[in-house]
Amino acid sequence: MSPESKKLFNIIILGVSFMFIFTAFQTCGNIAQTVITDLNNTDFHGSGYTSMSIIYGVFSASNLISPSVVAIVGPQLSMVVSGIFYSLYIAVFIQPAAWAFYTASVFIGIAAAVLWTAQGNCLTVNSDENTIGRNSGVFWALLQSSLFFGNLYIYFAWQGKTRISESDRRTVFIALTVISLVGTVLFFLIRKQEDTKAPGEEDSAKEILGDSSSAQNKMMRAVAAFKKSIKLSFTKEILLLSVTTAYTGLVLTFFSGVYGTCIGAVNRFGSEEKSLIGLSGIFIGVGEILGGGIFGLLSKNNRFGRNPVVMLGIVVHFIAFYLIFFNMPNDAPIAPMEGTDDVAYMIPSKEVAIFCSFLLGLGDSCFNTQLLSILGFLYSEDSAPAFAIFKFVQSICAAVAYFYSNYFLLQWQLLIMVVVGFFGTITFFTVEWQAAAALVARSSDYSSI
Repeated sequence: MSPESKKLFNIIILGVSFMFIFTAFQTCGNIAQTVITDLNNTDFHGSGYTSMSIIYGVFSASNLISPSVVAIVGPQLSMVVSGIFYSLYIAVFIQPAAWAFYTASVFIGIAAAVLWTAQGNCLTVNSDENTIGRNSGVFWALLQSSLFFGNLYIYFAWQGKTRISESDRRTVFIALTVISLVGTVLFFLIRKQEDTKAPGEEDSAKEILGDSSSAQNKMMRAVAAFKKSIKLSFTKEILLLSVTTAYTGLVLTFFSGVYGTCIGAVNRFGSEEKSLIGLSGIFIGVGEILGGGIFGLLSKNNRFGRNPVVMLGIVVHFIAFYLIFFNMPNDAPIAPMEGTDDVAYMIPSKEVAIFCSFLLGLGDSCFNTQLLSILGFLYSEDSAPAFAIFKFVQSICAAVAYFYSNYFLLQWQLLIMVVVGFFGTITFFTVEWQAAAALVARSSDYSSI
């Protein structure tokens, strides 16, 4: 197998592994609040929103140390151990207990930081400036396929049900735990890349993947990775991209946790309200896969850079927010177990609700594929710290959004995303123009990004 084929093989395995793990985790997140609402009639008392807020809060803090962990352990083993913790979190729902639920939320927050830092490093090591756009799209499309499979099962299994029984819950979460473990095992198939840099050339990827077993050298790499994270945090490009990244964190919370809960709370949807949560997740996944696939395949021939894709993303999201504002009752995110009979500015439409799910997924793929691409391009030699900062900002904003989702009406949640999205688009344009100018200065072909 040629070096290029081996790199593409690694990207595909990376994407498939994440697809399995997040088929389990994102399906879990999509139905968690609905399941917990039913469980709160028993001895269990908890909140899916609170759990997700803990996860993303710990996730954000853990990103400060995750480059050091990956430097010591290596990206492959880091992803394997993290995958195990994802599986344990999902397994908690088989026989829920509040203390185990919230404890697992803390541990998965740490695991998520390590997992995504290792993923960013693995993506960059297996790409160059000519393939980073394609590889980002391929990975994103495979990752977001996870939204399709798990939610497809939820849609058919929960058809016509207004309450989720103990038997239904256990069946779903046992299956999701096994799926997550399969994805974890697949990480072992990723092949280590040979170092192709010239002697003496600095490359943090080499530092992260170094073979030395010396404890002193490992500690030096860990300290170096931490220092690079702090240094990169205050660069102009990272500060500007942080606004865009913050927006993706808010949107992540909305489509992965809040919007499904809104749909499940609308009594006017009748007996289909619970199964529609699964259908919504499917169409979010369709939008994500379509976006990732198209932008990955077209990246090689894109003469206009990344800005038009991001512009498409914000336009698509603004249309989705407008339709959701008109279609969904204002109290849907915080409705009680009985749901809500309120009406917004139109009679709630199942078709409009599902179409908005598709738009949310498509717009999200526009932003995330281009953020992965520009980070891999700008920080090819500092990939682990750069991706750790990206996930730090994204996760802390997701944590804040999950926290206020317990209290804010729908209209205020939509307004926050509109404002942050507007400014995030402007800051991304600024960084992309600078990247284009730098590439021209290096006499490289910009159209190949």
